[in-house]
Amino acid sequence: MPLSFRSESHGNIAFGFFNIESDMLLLEKYFFFADDFCKWLCMMAKEDDTGLKRFRHPVYYIADPTDIGDLMGAIHGMRFTGFIGKLYTLFPFPDDPKAFKQNPKGYQTRKVVASEIEDVSKEKELLFEFFKDRKIKIGHYLFDKAIFHELIRYVWQGGYPRWKEEIRPQYVVEMKESLQKSSNSFFKGVFSSAKI
Repeated sequence: MPLSFRSESHGNIAFGFFNIESDMLLLEKYFFFADDFCKWLCMMAKEDDTGLKRFRHPVYYIADPTDIGDLMGAIHGMRFTGFIGKLYTLFPFPDDPKAFKQNPKGYQTRKVVASEIEDVSKEKELLFEFFKDRKIKIGHYLFDKAIFHELIRYVWQGGYPRWKEEIRPQYVVEMKESLQKSSNSFFKGVFSSAKI
């Protein structure tokens, strides 16, 4: 499930997985697949940490909240509206709460998920801007380094409820390895937590 993260520009905003059978992430009204997010981080890890760095990436954007849908209503099987509601009709919340784990093979549903979101979204370029003062702007949202590290760890852990059987997709493993090897000080300490 998406969690609330503190941005410096817009207060608390939602980021995360929203269906355990999909590897799509949302950042408020922006939607993109987790492997793309990991690739973007790997690209940044190859850069030095001097000055402003910009990266532009195509993502899905849903302007109207009704087209996004009601996540909690869909999880509880009561209200299947918008894009999220459609996904929950295709991939329902599990009957057994113990089965509520992020599927590391969620990439296998990508064609279905993409076809559903294309009906209600526009393609937009999402601008990532890394600043020398240890801030990052993703689209409209400005984060400090510590909160951005939390976003990275969220993906590494499989969000809430974590990866099924603690098995991670290869692209997540490669992202962690890339960030750990990076000489870019922006990523220093991102995986230093004892829980990781």
